Amino acid sequence: MSTRPATRGALVRAGWRPRTVKDELRQNLMARMKSGATLFDGIVGYDRTVIPQVVNALLARHNIILLGLRGQAKTRLLRGLTGLLDEYIPVIKGSELNDDPLNPQSKRARELVARHGDDIEIEWLHRDARYNEKLATPDVSIADLIGDVDPIKAATRKLTFADEEVIHFGIIPRTNRGIFAINELPDLQPRIQVGLLNMLEEKDIQIRGFPVRIPLDILLCFSANPEDYTNRGSIITPLKDRIESQILTHYPLNLSDARRITDQESWVSRPGAPTVRVPEFLREAIEQIAFEARKSEFVDQASGVSARMTIAVYENVLSNAERRCLIAGQSETMLRVVDLGAAIPAMSGKLELVYEGEQEGAHKVAAKIIGAALRAVFETRFPGVYALRARQGRKQKESAPQREEGPYKPVIDWFARGRRLELTDEMPDTAYGAALQSVPELETLTRQYLKDLPASHLHAGMEFLLEGLHQSSLLAKEDVDRGILYCDMLGALYESQD
Repeated sequence: MSTRPATRGALVRAGWRPRTVKDELRQNLMARMKSGATLFDGIVGYDRTVIPQVVNALLARHNIILLGLRGQAKTRLLRGLTGLLDEYIPVIKGSELNDDPLNPQSKRARELVARHGDDIEIEWLHRDARYNEKLATPDVSIADLIGDVDPIKAATRKLTFADEEVIHFGIIPRTNRGIFAINELPDLQPRIQVGLLNMLEEKDIQIRGFPVRIPLDILLCFSANPEDYTNRGSIITPLKDRIESQILTHYPLNLSDARRITDQESWVSRPGAPTVRVPEFLREAIEQIAFEARKSEFVDQASGVSARMTIAVYENVLSNAERRCLIAGQSETMLRVVDLGAAIPAMSGKLELVYEGEQEGAHKVAAKIIGAALRAVFETRFPGVYALRARQGRKQKESAPQREEGPYKPVIDWFARGRRLELTDEMPDTAYGAALQSVPELETLTRQYLKDLPASHLHAGMEFLLEGLHQSSLLAKEDVDRGILYCDMLGALYESQD
């Protein structure tokens, strides 16, 4: 901007005072906390767990490592640190290392100051340009991170390899006066990790045996997955010792936080698309899928279940409802239980299965997890179908759970008379509603227990009730082309034996 000083002299006259990046983060953080402003935009569920630890680390001017499973917003949190930097800072124009005009560190910047003095030109660097990150992979080299000798520069300028001018600086020195993050640190080869030791403690670098003492001003941040410590690599002990704060991240602790994350990240506002109404119980079931996966015996819990899975599931089932509208020529529809079958492709590639899960198959495991999620939500809205009955004896003790049909008996009896109900994800809404209305007492039960259900969601609620009875082993269900078939449990058993 034209109001900002353009030369070193003008900067001095404006009263500029240099400060380290860690002091800058600390002071801006304190000011933001005093004003009550949000510290990190888009971070949900960490207010009382992770964020206080990050705040403590920044107040202590610590380098940070975030340790957690996949999909726990580690990278987003690190990128959010840039919001605590000054909007712009002055740098010497043309300097490779973002040198402070009043405290230049690189040889080239010092020479420019010596030659031009207070007339040296400066430019203003935005906070977004002061953050860099690198994904650690086995092929990352010292040259990538720190730098290497440029023999062509040495030959053309007739300099020795020990001269700082012949160095081609890597991404970390080029982030001087900013924040640098390395994601998945254990994947970085140990010999490369060694190269970071001096940068964390002594602030100097060494390239091909030539020590170059440049007091870099950087906040170094790292992320790692605990699984990586054993599966792919490890963090060398001296490096862990130099990272002052290790902070554990976690998945959302409740459905409310998980839902906020999914709503925030999912692509649901689709211009020109048909309108898809989402019943509350199905929206809750979609979120419950991740919670069920995180306790499934078929899923490797050490690997984790990313929040990205729920986002992909939500987007897929909405797309399936959109597809129905396009096929049926409708401008709107409601999400159905049968649409959750479209979640399986979004789940299969995001679940790391244990041996038993591999034997079951990714498709079956995903279907079981969806069923468990639907049952969990069903039991919060409808009477449970299992009860514990006490036996009489010397000591009264509880028996195994006993199935009770209770208020669902009229619906179950209707299917017991050999009737079946087929629902597909391509049925127009009118045909879908008519099929469900053919089951006596189904609408009455739905209205009785889903009291606040909007009229437009009634048929989805009726299907949800049938699915809940199936997940409670009161009805059988068979897969048919692009849909499902509800039928009597005993009848299905006899047919399977035939």
